[in-house]
Amino acid sequence: QLQVVESGGGLVQPGESLRLSCAVSGFTLDDYAIGWFRQAPGKEREGVSCISSSGSATNFIDSVKGRFTIFNDHAKNTVYLQMNSLTPEDTAVYYCGASQWYCSRQTNYDYWGQGTQVTVSS
Repeated sequence: QLQVVESGGGLVQPGESLRLSCAVSGFTLDDYAIGWFRQAPGKEREGVSCISSSGSATNFIDSVKGRFTIFNDHAKNTVYLQMNSLTPEDTAVYYCGASQWYCSRQTNYDYWGQGTQVTVSS
């Protein structure tokens, strides 16, 4: 069964950190790039970060550069999004998706998770 499952969301205060996990099953990270997306209330889903299947290439939107990192663990078939110095503007449901194309548009993603809520509030 092909599956993508996000976890690690929660409620944190501004300035704190969270690490999101994207665990895939039924396929391997050897064949798929992973992208992290987020959707805030009333806004469209936007791409946040992506990582190539090998892990050698990564990309981030400007608003998270220097605060977020992305890395994968092929042994665990999991991709992580480390989020530091969180701000209320990072509040959203975070999704990960798997695509055969690195940093591709959303329509090219084959598999999606159900999302995990991240809330940054004092």
